[in-house]
Amino acid sequence: MDIAKLSMNMAQTNLLNDVGTTMLAKSLDMAESLGASVTEILDSAALERSVNPDIGGNIDIRV
Repeated sequence: MDIAKLSMNMAQTNLLNDVGTTMLAKSLDMAESLGASVTEILDSAALERSVNPDIGGNIDIRV
């Protein structure tokens, strides 16, 4: 394998690693944002239960 081809392969590998790292960082940011949203929703549900403690206490099921 000649030097130019080896250099191109190494550059492509480095680029793919950089893209993968960037995508992983974006996924982590998105997961943190989703976690914050879920926490906010749960907090609002807890507030609703504190105001109306009987909500969600019964389930109507028909078979």
